[in-house]
Amino acid sequence: MFQKLRNTLKNQKGLTLIELLAVIVILGIIAAIAIPSIGGLINKTKNDAKVAEAVQIISSAKMYVTTNPTATTLDFDDLESYLDNVKDETFTVTVSKDATSGKFDYKITNHDAAPIVKDSATATEVTEQELLTFSGN
Repeated sequence: MFQKLRNTLKNQKGLTLIELLAVIVILGIIAAIAIPSIGGLINKTKNDAKVAEAVQIISSAKMYVTTNPTATTLDFDDLESYLDNVKDETFTVTVSKDATSGKFDYKITNHDAAPIVKDSATATEVTEQELLTFSGN
């Protein structure tokens, strides 16, 4: 019995042209489905990185304000010692203090995260709360 099975396996030379064509078609279908999904995943990751960078900038502004409580407008030069690997250096952070609660509010202007969070290509300003809400998604 084993001898007959061994002889049958030895007689097979390889794949036929039809079998090879079927495999190629199946791989093409899988690639057509997978490539757009991967592209969308890459774009989402890039956008999430921009928002995370803006959150890091706001956190750096908070640290700066603890040592300089009268600061109201901060840029990259002010926060450079608090930041690491920030790509977008054209931003401005505006700090305002609520007179009743004494809490500080932070807004970042001219950063790549604003259009992403606001879902508008023309948006230039985003608040700390909007960034944190978007990051929670």
